[in-house]
Amino acid sequence: MTPTIHLALTHDWELRGDGSGDIEAIQFAPLRRLLGLYEEAGARTTFLPDVMQQFRFRELQNQHAELKARADTWDEHVRLAFQRGHDVQLHLHPQWRDGEYENDRWSLTGDWSILNYDAAAARLMLEKSRDYLERVIQSIDAAYRCVAFRAGALAAAPSDFLFQTLADVGIQLDVSIAPGLLIDEPHLKLDYRDCQEAFLPYYPQMKDARRVSEKREPIVCVPVNHFYGSRREVTKQNLSLARQRIASTTPDYQPGADQSPRPSRVRLAVDKLIKPAVKRKYLVADTGRLNYALMKEMLRSIRRRAERSGLKEVPVVITNHPKDIRDWTGLERFVGELAAAKDIEFVTLKDLNDKLQRDECAVRLT
Repeated sequence: MTPTIHLALTHDWELRGDGSGDIEAIQFAPLRRLLGLYEEAGARTTFLPDVMQQFRFRELQNQHAELKARADTWDEHVRLAFQRGHDVQLHLHPQWRDGEYENDRWSLTGDWSILNYDAAAARLMLEKSRDYLERVIQSIDAAYRCVAFRAGALAAAPSDFLFQTLADVGIQLDVSIAPGLLIDEPHLKLDYRDCQEAFLPYYPQMKDARRVSEKREPIVCVPVNHFYGSRREVTKQNLSLARQRIASTTPDYQPGADQSPRPSRVRLAVDKLIKPAVKRKYLVADTGRLNYALMKEMLRSIRRRAERSGLKEVPVVITNHPKDIRDWTGLERFVGELAAAKDIEFVTLKDLNDKLQRDECAVRLT
């Protein structure tokens, strides 16, 4: 039996984590290009705009006319994606909450993880972001509701309050947990190495979504897919990126973008070239950060895991950061191949949530 893979292509649509980047170049233009690419392939996807970023633009727009113009264009692009048949759901980076703006530059000093805010502050950010997104979309579709969520920097667990708060504000589907991921940086600590479910939808324990609940919960988690890239292809991609950085007058690494010191050349060589050559590398399934060969490896991994599940219907969530897309030609080719595959069905997060709410796809309990 060949299972049907219900594939949700999702996009974290945002500026860089420190607020830097030309909004036309890394948000608006890539979104328009993606809409054309998906229209040609007949693919419906989900965009997850960072609403806290937009909210801060609106809060300061009366002092800075350029922020109002950019925020208006942001709204136009969100509505354009929705009008072209795509889904729009909630994503937020809390470091924007008190961001300061001067001389066309942002300074974001807030904590990157919503888990490190108190429950009241987190609830306020979620409510006002949900309300803003619903106002934007309901101006063209009164029936729209925000039902799915991805945490900024994937910071969603463990937490005594976050998942109950999500349920309280109407979220039914979470796509934040990336099993196997470890982040240990000055600005962010995250450990998803010991998740109890790494592939299939599950009901999470409400105070630690890395664990599977023993009962039905108001939220379903669908993990962000991951795989282990081959030594050969990861090394080839990293060598290509290294050559691009050397040749470019505007390298894609920006000191301060992750609030940590710039790595030394030795550390970069060890992390990007030596380690991948010694063992297979853990990779989040992010089509923006993969070349075509690694996208194909990702799909083979998804098919193997779907087959091993023994299920007829298997939901899978993969991600993309439009600001980081490295291989447009490869992405276009890959999406075209997905569209032609008999075992792949494109779904939006709303579609997927509807299927899960109707019990059309299995959801794991302990």
